[in-house]
Amino acid sequence: MAHVPAERCLGIIELLADGAREMPLGDIAERLVLPKSGAHRLLATLVDLGWAEQDRETGFYRLTMRLAVLGQRFYVASGLPDICQPVLDRFAHDCREFARLAVVDGSALVWIAHAQGANGGLVYQPTETTGTVPLFATASGKAWLATLKVNDAVQRIAKQGGFSHADRYGPNVIRSIEALLKELRTTARRGYGLAVNEAEPGVTAIAAAIRSGTDGATVGTVSIAGPTVRMTESRVRELAPLVTQCATELSNLWPVRPKAVSHNGRSVATDVGKAA
Repeated sequence: MAHVPAERCLGIIELLADGAREMPLGDIAERLVLPKSGAHRLLATLVDLGWAEQDRETGFYRLTMRLAVLGQRFYVASGLPDICQPVLDRFAHDCREFARLAVVDGSALVWIAHAQGANGGLVYQPTETTGTVPLFATASGKAWLATLKVNDAVQRIAKQGGFSHADRYGPNVIRSIEALLKELRTTARRGYGLAVNEAEPGVTAIAAAIRSGTDGATVGTVSIAGPTVRMTESRVRELAPLVTQCATELSNLWPVRPKAVSHNGRSVATDVGKAA
């Protein structure tokens, strides 16, 4: 394993993790710009180590559940479920809409938790509740990008492929860097991100940045989303303070700290978060 480029193995894992897909060797090699022989060696290594498996009938490759198990283990150990989920649940209940928490992961923003607060009438429930946030199409993405320097924001968009996939989103989605930068200035000025019929047709979302540390670095976002017919301009004005208030509450809890564990594996403390 020491002679196998780690970044290429991680590239395969990230590719197969996107949509929990199965892919043939040729497609994997093409997507990652690798020779088939090199891709085959990497996949064989991942299979040997238990990270991937090959379908006996089709020959396609897919990830095993090892990544999911480790991810869940880390998520629980991080303290996020213990501290952030109750805040998110209460926030969703107060707003009576669908709420989501996203965290900054390198150059991306990733949804990691959610709560449903709507209990009647039209209920918005996205098909995917976790995963990478499309930055230019969402209130969460705008809320994060608005806290960055212009060049950094542009680079984040470029790493997601720019606006090449804009057609998969709603009718009002931003389609140029000029329009995005104008929207980010508006977002910074009012203190929250707003997306109306952008990520999805008929859906409106509001999001605010979560900050942490002495430098106030953005570590994530919290958002609510609901049907546009219910999320009118007046309701957005009503809910926006609740969104920014929740972001402030989560900021005061950050950095979330994992439970202290003794040498025998038993939890000996539950000091999670600065406010604990």
